[in-house]
Amino acid sequence: MSAGQTIRHKAQAFTGRITERFGRTTRNRRLRRRGRTDRTSGDLKQSGDKAKRAFRR
Repeated sequence: MSAGQTIRHKAQAFTGRITERFGRTTRNRRLRRRGRTDRTSGDLKQSGDKAKRAFRR
């Protein structure tokens, strides 16, 4: 787990949030769904990284 991975996971969650918001604005269900999955995936990856760090200490 490096700083690059952490940044990548945060960026995925952030772009997911933006995509979801854009889909909500344009009333596009597909964009909202894709944004929600990206956001959730990024958040889960961040949680996994936090758990790994907690057990390493």
